[in-house]
Amino acid sequence: MSQYFIFAVGLLAQILFSARLLVQWIASERAHKVLSPTLFWQLSMGASLLLCLYGWLRNDFAIILGQFISYYVYIWNLNSKGSWGKLPKVARILFFSIPIAAVGYFLLNWSETFTRLFQQENIPLWLIVFGVVGQFTFTLRFIYQWWYSRKAGESVLPVMFWIISLTGSAMIISYAIIRHDPVLILGQATGFIVYARNIMIGYKSSRKTNDKENTLQE
Repeated sequence: MSQYFIFAVGLLAQILFSARLLVQWIASERAHKVLSPTLFWQLSMGASLLLCLYGWLRNDFAIILGQFISYYVYIWNLNSKGSWGKLPKVARILFFSIPIAAVGYFLLNWSETFTRLFQQENIPLWLIVFGVVGQFTFTLRFIYQWWYSRKAGESVLPVMFWIISLTGSAMIISYAIIRHDPVLILGQATGFIVYARNIMIGYKSSRKTNDKENTLQE
């Protein structure tokens, strides 16, 4: 398959990921606090499916694993915002089943899957492990976000979400440089500014909230 087509799929996924960050960033700047817009999660789902396809075409297990875990967190957030239930039932079944069907395909064709993802002469095992750790760290932010949001009773993006994002992103960029993957490098680099800015907005918002509470107590 043409490398241009493969990179085009990955680039489109990263454009959607960048668009979700832009939507979230603009909404947060206007509100002067970190927000979790519905469109953020909708774009995340579309981008995740495309990046998972890109990972398969690039024989990159680290990418596939990271997207599989975070995909269902996106669905949970859409459901908590009440937009998931508004989709037609057929669409919900389709979107929910795609990753499960992919896993079924991998298992049914395990020999091909194992060879394709884990037995490549030009990709050492240590690099695959490093990529998986980087993707897991990056994905951990959504596991944390899901746990935090369940406690809060609504979909929110806490400061720690962005701190984990910065850490995981740095690891993925290192991995991408070694693998000569311009799509991952470009996608992760564009998110750095947004992650850092959201940390600043989050801390500033928390400080204002604490100041108001202290004033009321006085």
